[in-house]
Amino acid sequence: QVPLVDSGGGLVQAGGSLRLSCAASGRTFSVYTMAWFRQAPGKEREFVAAISGNGISTWYADSVKGRFTISRGVAKNTVYLQMNSLKPEDTAVYYCAAKSGTTNYGLGHQYEHWGQGTQVTVSS
Repeated sequence: QVPLVDSGGGLVQAGGSLRLSCAASGRTFSVYTMAWFRQAPGKEREFVAAISGNGISTWYADSVKGRFTISRGVAKNTVYLQMNSLKPEDTAVYYCAAKSGTTNYGLGHQYEHWGQGTQVTVSS
């Protein structure tokens, strides 16, 4: 009833860039921690990045530090993931998610709301 809508995935060559976006539907998520997770076929869902409700604090998986940037829009119920220097191992379905509070930001099962997922494919 309160899904997130994520978009922006596509096919890109290694070294390229993409920007994903995610917007809440029917609710304000300005006080929520929002995050991006990804899942490759046959693999577990993996934490990518998160941002606090006020947009001040951010957290990143080691695998994407220095390459990806998470940010929030003015209304703060929208989140973006700027992905630079993409690698083939970044290939996955990317999902945005939202939760109250900031504890356990890297654990997917702590998130209450999820987007439908957007495919990112990086070729070599």
